[in-house]
Amino acid sequence: MSSRVVLAYSGGLDTSVAIGWITEATGAEVIAMAADVGQGGEDLEAVRQRALDCGAVASEVVDLRTEFAEQYCLPALRANALYLDRYPLVSALSRPLISAHLVDAARRHGADTVAHGCTGKGNDQVRFEVSIAALAPDLHVYAPVRDSGMTRDKAIAFAEEKGLPIDVTHSSPFSVDQNLWGRAVETGFLEDIWNAPTEEVYAYTSDPGAPRPPDEVVIGFERGVPVAIDGAAVTVLQAIEALNRRAGAQGVGRIDMVEDRLVGIKSREVYEAPGAIALINAHMELENVTVERELARFKRGVEQRWAELVYDGLWFSPLRSSLQAFIDSAQESVTGEVRMRLHAGQATVTGRRSEQSLYRFDLATYDSGDTYDQSQARGFIEVFGMTTKLAAQRDRRQ
Repeated sequence: MSSRVVLAYSGGLDTSVAIGWITEATGAEVIAMAADVGQGGEDLEAVRQRALDCGAVASEVVDLRTEFAEQYCLPALRANALYLDRYPLVSALSRPLISAHLVDAARRHGADTVAHGCTGKGNDQVRFEVSIAALAPDLHVYAPVRDSGMTRDKAIAFAEEKGLPIDVTHSSPFSVDQNLWGRAVETGFLEDIWNAPTEEVYAYTSDPGAPRPPDEVVIGFERGVPVAIDGAAVTVLQAIEALNRRAGAQGVGRIDMVEDRLVGIKSREVYEAPGAIALINAHMELENVTVERELARFKRGVEQRWAELVYDGLWFSPLRSSLQAFIDSAQESVTGEVRMRLHAGQATVTGRRSEQSLYRFDLATYDSGDTYDQSQARGFIEVFGMTTKLAAQRDRRQ
């Protein structure tokens, strides 16, 4: 290990202790890098200073909100990415971005090792280390919680012994990871999968059962990119932030699921992703209007594989890159507006319009003005069903 290590720093107990832990175990200087991916909460200048107070020789905060929105959340939106058809890849999307900036920091600071605070039971260790290997295979990775036996009890004892400026008495019942795209909550009483989440679990969303008037929003897209909210131009970042506020206020985007982790464990996770769910619902409906049937059918399979790759930490893989090229190509016609009703935990599409629409009133209507020649259906059915009919006749003979 080199004389310098760049640590992905969150400001919490584990990564704060990891600074001194790494120094004692290896003799290396630690540079702390905290990433602003829209997680909110504590002031990041306080986080930066805490790393210095815990013994880092340098500490920096990188504002990645716009890059995260445009280069990671947007591809996920265009892919309608939902792992197991439900989870919008909240944590999985931020890890390759943070990894890329860890690599950049290592180059700038002359370090040949990067470190993270992940355990050996979760997905994030894979996401960080596979991403780093893809971007900089020459760098070493150190994971003190996983590799050096840095349990929570030992971390608290180390912090108290060294007098580190962190609150080791506060014990949240949950493990939380959050960013612009959503919020993930696990552990505590949630590990009993029969226990229902209580309201204290949630922070991005209000109680969907509370009485309140609905909120109607119109989202404008150009080639699959959200560009307007209620007619006002927005960036991708602003679109996500606006829908986080408005959909979150209506309780939209709560997800309680047991998912298959990459490491083989089934894990109970509670997510909040109001902006992500609202935008994906709107985008999917606009695709229903503008994308040709066979392309749409094929894209649904691509979306599932894309989500699995990103969940598994393979953002920088050749397959994810190639699938992304297909998805981006499929967005050429996805331009128009979608009207949604946000209410009682639901983001319901109530209207859609597009100059690229493949919907034809004169073909769809059952009233006067119908231009569809129904007489052609009989021959179509005969030809379409011929192979099934022939197989059935053969089976009866046998």
